[in-house]
Amino acid sequence: MTQEAYVTQGPLTTEAGAPVADNQNSETAGVGGPVLIQDQSLLEKLAHFNRERIPERVVHARGAGAYGTFTLTRDVSRWTRAAFLSEVGKQTETFLRFSTVAGNLGSADAVRDPRGFALKFYTEDGNYDLVGNNTPVFFIKDAIKFPDFIHTQKRDPYTGSQEADNVWDFWGLSPESTHQVTWLFGDRGIPATLRHMNGYGSHTYQWNNAAGEIFWVKYHFKTDQGIKNLTQEEANKLAGEDPDSHQRDLRESIESGDFPSWTVQVQIMPAAEAANYRFNPFDLTKVWPHEDYPPIEIGKLELNRNPENVFAEVEQSIFSPAHFVPGIGPSPDKMLQGRLFAYGDAHRYRVGINADHLPVNRPHATEARTNSRDGFLYDGRHKGAKNYEPNSFGGPFQTDKPLWSATAVSGATGTHEAPGHAEDSDFVQAGNLYRLMSEDEKSRLIENLAGFIAKVSRDGIAERAVNNFRQADGDFGKRLEAAVQALRG
Repeated sequence: MTQEAYVTQGPLTTEAGAPVADNQNSETAGVGGPVLIQDQSLLEKLAHFNRERIPERVVHARGAGAYGTFTLTRDVSRWTRAAFLSEVGKQTETFLRFSTVAGNLGSADAVRDPRGFALKFYTEDGNYDLVGNNTPVFFIKDAIKFPDFIHTQKRDPYTGSQEADNVWDFWGLSPESTHQVTWLFGDRGIPATLRHMNGYGSHTYQWNNAAGEIFWVKYHFKTDQGIKNLTQEEANKLAGEDPDSHQRDLRESIESGDFPSWTVQVQIMPAAEAANYRFNPFDLTKVWPHEDYPPIEIGKLELNRNPENVFAEVEQSIFSPAHFVPGIGPSPDKMLQGRLFAYGDAHRYRVGINADHLPVNRPHATEARTNSRDGFLYDGRHKGAKNYEPNSFGGPFQTDKPLWSATAVSGATGTHEAPGHAEDSDFVQAGNLYRLMSEDEKSRLIENLAGFIAKVSRDGIAERAVNNFRQADGDFGKRLEAAVQALRG
């Protein structure tokens, strides 16, 4: 059989050839409701994306990690019934994995890229995973666009290199990325070390208390070492001379007893305030202004023990935002909703169906009791116990106590955009961020952006990219346009 040429023109379809009606919005239970499992276009797209590489992570492949301790310093019982947050002074063992997003396993550390900040709490109610970044926002607001976004950051299928055309074509056509791109090309785009950067939960999560009341929450991890960054020139030199600079710095600081730490803060919004807030509080491309919801200090995170084997404990560590504990749950954030499926699916494919049995991943303060059996690397831990529920042989049983509180939904199913709020905009917060910068910071931001945009092959792509920043701030756009034109001749 001869191989037919791949057809790129015409309607986008599923793997089975059915036309895709909406590739921008996943299907939800009403406007603003949770994502539906019946959206097979979304599930097929995410599942296929998770299986594109064997065996390193498709994203966040380059990583470093360490064990530590979280200590609660404030009573938060009015907002959450989570057991590990129940008593001031209580300590919980943790494992934190840092990573770059776009680079492969052998790439350099000192590059312009967001950093993953994935934190596992080994609680007495099971493991709680908080999967965030070193930025409080992200490039997109719906998980259905995530595979497309990452494809633009990875190697082009024809050239085998990252291409400026792909990056800026996507960002220019996705104006919601403007805020995160402004973060990325500013001074914090290349941290000096993993110890000298903040971490964020980024998404909005649910906290619920003993009375069943719901609060929406955002997490902040403020580095106690102070913020330190690299210029592009410093990073270029360091990446060539010492590609393992961040991993080495973290390991050596812990070995020497100089334990890095972060002050943990949360922003808390009563659930009733979400519907009429001035912009969508579940939009991952936006921050909650501190004047609206001031950060509240609740604890301290310290890293104090290195892994003994990088492969076993860093590469085989798995994190999923679906790993909740009683008192904490999801929000209608559409990026988070997609990740609830995608992260676990990636780990089942990459590490195996029994990945949760590995020492770094299994609960440390309790015991997992499931009816799952067999599969790759199954260790026979259940011996002859029955593998179904309910049973009459003393097997594990359901608690009838949900981990999080129910939220109301309404309306017809469909591929809805997120509900509109009075001040929703893809550009306002990017402009606010620009105006907060000093003149030197603005100059470096313009230089970093212009150097990359100038590499695109088509004037239209460059003009569209600049226009997004122009809409964020007139001065921002004017200076960037001039800088790009000067480089492109």
